[in-house]
Amino acid sequence: MLAPYALRAEDSRGRRYSEPAHPYRNDFQRDRDRVVHSRAFRRLENKTQVFTRRYSDHFRNRLTHTIEVAQISRTIAAALELNEDLVEALALVHDVGHPPFGHAGERALDAIMRRHGDRFDHNLHALRIVEQFEQRYADFPGLNLTFEVREGIVKHSGSYDARVMPELAPYELELRAPLEAQLIDLTDEIAYSTADVDDGVEAMILTRAQVREQVPVFARLHAEVERLYPEAAEKLQFNETLKRVLDHLVSDLIANTRTLIAASGVQSVQDVRRHSRPLIGLSPHVEEEQRQLRAFLYQNLYFSAELQPEKEMAEQVISELFEFFMRAPGELPASYQEKTQQEPRYRIVCDYIAGMTDNFVLEQHRRFCLAPRRAKVSRG
Repeated sequence: MLAPYALRAEDSRGRRYSEPAHPYRNDFQRDRDRVVHSRAFRRLENKTQVFTRRYSDHFRNRLTHTIEVAQISRTIAAALELNEDLVEALALVHDVGHPPFGHAGERALDAIMRRHGDRFDHNLHALRIVEQFEQRYADFPGLNLTFEVREGIVKHSGSYDARVMPELAPYELELRAPLEAQLIDLTDEIAYSTADVDDGVEAMILTRAQVREQVPVFARLHAEVERLYPEAAEKLQFNETLKRVLDHLVSDLIANTRTLIAASGVQSVQDVRRHSRPLIGLSPHVEEEQRQLRAFLYQNLYFSAELQPEKEMAEQVISELFEFFMRAPGELPASYQEKTQQEPRYRIVCDYIAGMTDNFVLEQHRRFCLAPRRAKVSRG
């Protein structure tokens, strides 16, 4: 049932620590299940996607976004005869390295780490989580995921230089990721761009008229919906259009990827790895439509004045809490204090804060930064 260029579970390079085969689950299914049962995965429920719960409980968070990516990814994988189990595992793990407060939190941590001559990268943090911080098994540290899932974490949305990061050399950075991993970057973008339009309108930062006027693909498909449902409420016409935008992007990705694969002549995973370019992609015309949608969101939502106060709050909270733990490492949990014996303190403090949920980072900030400040003022 799989295409010759799909990655079969029996061809996996295996795990860092050898384990006996499971009687009724293949290795990629086991990886999926380990991710779902991890603490890092559960914490995604309380991590910001774009909107905090100040707006509504109905908006996407990191967990619901991840579920949407997994659903879209499995649909496309089935159509392309790729390995759905591997795709699902990769989709479910792709955001576990994100810190609290979404991209604002990531930028804040990266800025702090650069002052220490380092960096914060949510993909690399996800790798640290699955290899070190998740402690569920007596036989090995981390989740002991297969090479292919760990490789997908590293390669699905960026590229690294083994000369700069030799610790990543085992992932063969000079080679492309399998198609299953290449797919996740595209489905992630399709999922969040359509969902963020929905949430942006619901938050009343965007208007439906604004979306129609400034996003060409939405305008074109909305005209079709108006002809089909002239009596429908505006909200329902909007919903129908957004559903068609999602289907348009997914359908084009499937069709164009089939064209790219056929033209490439690849017949195996190794052919895919050695190919000169990625083989999962939108057609040029639809890629431009997606670029226009993405540009609209950056200009009108992600960098909007309405969201700026929360971004500034996120940066302040993370920066102040980071400096506190640097001054007072004894307040770190015992397991993190132990890690400071092997790695620089700033790296361990970064790891600890990156793992926090929005709620927990605010609670820790109140406890260690705001309460002492208030006490000092009252004494004064």
